[in-house]
Amino acid sequence: MTYQRLAYDDAATPEQMHADCRVVTALLRPAPSIRFEDYPREVVKPTLEISEAAARLATALHLHLD
Repeated sequence: MTYQRLAYDDAATPEQMHADCRVVTALLRPAPSIRFEDYPREVVKPTLEISEAAARLATALHLHLD
C-alpha cells in the first residue's frame, strides 16, 4: 500500500475550530446600510465641458456628443 499525501491539511480539532470562529466573530463589523433613509443627501452629477475643438473633431469623426 502506498502513501498518498493529501493536498489539504487535516481537519482541526473542534476546540481549534471553535476558537477560530470566536476570533472571526470578534473581528466582524456590520455591513454598511444601503437604505436611502441613511443617506438622505442629494448628489449633484458632474457636468462635462466639451470644448469647441473637441466638438469639431467629434463631428469630423462622425461622433455624436450630446
